[in-house]
Amino acid sequence: MRYAEFRTLCLSMPEAEEIETWGERTFRVRGRIFAMGAPEGTTVSLKASLDDQAGLVEMDPKTFAVAAYTGRFGWVNVKLYRLRRDLGVRLIENAWERTAPKRLVKDERSAGGRIHSGPN
Repeated sequence: MRYAEFRTLCLSMPEAEEIETWGERTFRVRGRIFAMGAPEGTTVSLKASLDDQAGLVEMDPKTFAVAAYTGRFGWVNVKLYRLRRDLGVRLIENAWERTAPKRLVKDERSAGGRIHSGPN
């Protein structure tokens, strides 16, 4: 996956917006960050549960790593060039769901079943 595709997928999530912070692009839903990265960078960070983070790192330590500073909250660093699109979509959806208000997640599910609205 390339950064441009990662960015497009993040922005396709309901109410997602992009704000530059700390020299990186952050992707937010209602002001809360669910993903971040820099266009010229090789890695991005995504919000995850601690269990998901551990599973990803164990499954593929060449692609996934515990994020510095925010890793204690479940954030995971991902090497984009090693990330398959289908897994990237699921990780972005999960990060968005963990961050969005519960009511918004419920409304989006009832409106269409699947949260991600971008192309597969």
